[in-house]
Amino acid sequence: MKPPASWSSKIGFILSAAGSAIGLGAIWKFPYTAGTNGGAVFVLMFLVFTILVALPVQLAEFYIGRKSGKNAVDAFKTLAPNSLWPWIGRMGVFACFILLSFYSVVGGWVLNYVVHAFDGSIHQNADFNALFGSTISDPVGSIAYQGLFMLMTVWVVKSGIAVGIERANKYMMPALFVLLLLLAVRSLTLDGAMAGISFLLKPDWSHFTPQTMLTALGQAFFALSLGVSTMITYAAYLDKKQDLFRSGNSIMWMNLLVSLLAGLVIFPAVFAFNFEPGQGPGLIFVVLPAVFMKLPLGQILFAVFMLLVVFATLTSAFSMLETVIAAAIREDESKRSKTTWIIGTAIFIVGIPSALSFGVLSEWKLFGKTLFDLWDYMITALIMPISSLLVAVFVGWIRQKSDVLEHMREGSSVPQAVIVLWLNALRFLAPVAILLVFANTLGWI
Repeated sequence: MKPPASWSSKIGFILSAAGSAIGLGAIWKFPYTAGTNGGAVFVLMFLVFTILVALPVQLAEFYIGRKSGKNAVDAFKTLAPNSLWPWIGRMGVFACFILLSFYSVVGGWVLNYVVHAFDGSIHQNADFNALFGSTISDPVGSIAYQGLFMLMTVWVVKSGIAVGIERANKYMMPALFVLLLLLAVRSLTLDGAMAGISFLLKPDWSHFTPQTMLTALGQAFFALSLGVSTMITYAAYLDKKQDLFRSGNSIMWMNLLVSLLAGLVIFPAVFAFNFEPGQGPGLIFVVLPAVFMKLPLGQILFAVFMLLVVFATLTSAFSMLETVIAAAIREDESKRSKTTWIIGTAIFIVGIPSALSFGVLSEWKLFGKTLFDLWDYMITALIMPISSLLVAVFVGWIRQKSDVLEHMREGSSVPQAVIVLWLNALRFLAPVAILLVFANTLGWI
């Protein structure tokens, strides 16, 4: 039996955990959600809720992972033996399996659009609505690109934490920041870009509504990759010298920075060319190609942007697959490669109906939803908030307060008052906020 894995450096963990959080949520969902919820007011609410609600839950997952040193299921078995708490871990592992099965479908679309940028499909007079529709409805292309995305994910994760995931993130995350920064500078130099900056950064308080607040709370909640045990899994590979508070703070600000940079790439260009910011989910697949085609070297710039989205999507996929693999091999690294290929193949097969949900299986529905939408709803509306709520309760109320405070002090240089403040936010603020998001998602409020 090979010894358990671990991160080779502190920055490796931070970049990998940030990569888990910075996926389609930051580059795809954040811009279109901000666009449909008034821009700057939404951004401000998102910032506040990320700091006050999402960060405390993320640190609680760090505590569970590092304290136990185990995978998501065994972590709860170690900290709460002979109880029902391990079901949180099982729920997280199941969620990652299903989440990756349909997330890889969207990852496949992104890969396909990188190809579109080079094969002539993206050009000045293209019908981008029709192109997106034909891309996601093509059964052979959808399955092929989903398979390619899963192959790339498996290839990295099979090599382990330090050699595979950490090394990939050390290249991908800096590349993502540099590419985003370059594209943001280009977007900000366009005539009329100030309208987009104003939309993103100057609050219009008429959009300050309860619904906008709840939407921002939900985005903050999902932005840090919470509720699916990925942070528990990654933190299990940490030693006691890692400052969990500074790591969590770094990951949070990196996520916020990428979200903001994505907004600065998209909205100045959208406003400069008189497009509508509230386009919804099709923003990067329908509106952005049209925007980029109006720029010099637009085809190349669009390819670079989609490559950047590929990086962000893959770094999240690594954490989802690792959460399932860690629970399966239970610290026996000799099983990693074979297990990763088997589970990766199973996830690909389970994801095929989701890949076909926009084409040949578009009429096949359960509870009024396609399989893709049903999986999405089950994970994001049910499992993620329930799991995060239970994590907050477990660390905030079930674990002994003195033990939690003592462990969080290990390796940390933050004042004791900050640690106590974090625990109180976890015990009181986070559960209320999560329940509000849960109720709003289900349409109860």
